[in-house]
Amino acid sequence: MGIFGKRKSREERAAELAEKVASGKGFYGRTTRAFLGNEDFAKVQQSMAAYNSGVTAQQLVAMGAPTMTASVVSIADTGRLINFDPVVDLVLQPAAAGADPIALQTIVSKLRIPREGDQVLLVADPANPGAHLYAGHGATP
Repeated sequence: MGIFGKRKSREERAAELAEKVASGKGFYGRTTRAFLGNEDFAKVQQSMAAYNSGVTAQQLVAMGAPTMTASVVSIADTGRLINFDPVVDLVLQPAAAGADPIALQTIVSKLRIPREGDQVLLVADPANPGAHLYAGHGATP
């Protein structure tokens, strides 16, 4: 504990700085936006959103949030990497009868990239009612 309260860990400070850069706030955010331009800056924001959705899904599963299974209909690479893991576009068919397909963009482990026909887990997104987050691999048929 520091003199003025709890000191943030290095990871917390780095995540906070990355969030400021992606949102365009602060010196680093404004500088990044100026140098990258609007198109590339939008890609940075999309990458941060994919990263944050992965972290949120992991936290929800760890807290015991209910998951549902879905089958991978299609997968497409976006060409972006976050910590050397690919960001992909997934189209999923939930196991529930009569459910509409779900399309989402998420980060996946390069060691466990889902393929068409694989079963994956989804968790409901509390910040966006009606939306789902990719929660990892389920059983492979």
